Amino acid sequence: MNADKRGTILLVEDEYSNYYFLQILLRNLGFDVVLALNGQEAVDFVNSEQHVDLVLMDLKMPIMNGFEATRKIKSIKPELPIVAQTAYIMGSDRHMAMEAGCNAYITKPIKKPDLVQVLNQFLPGSVE
Repeated sequence: MNADKRGTILLVEDEYSNYYFLQILLRNLGFDVVLALNGQEAVDFVNSEQHVDLVLMDLKMPIMNGFEATRKIKSIKPELPIVAQTAYIMGSDRHMAMEAGCNAYITKPIKKPDLVQVLNQFLPGSVE
């Protein structure tokens, strides 16, 4: 991690437009961003022992969904903060995400103030 960077975020997102938006937003906030296109790629990345400070996990994805990926990642690195991100705002999704091991939940479309609030909750240093 560069000295001027706030940390590395693993962005698990299968929709390119969502990834592109979040990547720009996170980089403008000073974070390095790594992309995983599905839950299996996210698990593989975490399992590879590369450094990551937080995971932004889409819940609805092909190959392996965010619920299963979260459970697997938490079994590898239980201390790694995982924030569920989804367009679905049903209470059952939120409950299932928290049961799977997510530490927080954010709904799409993601707004900068909501993202900043969740980042400040889990990562040291103030993000504005």
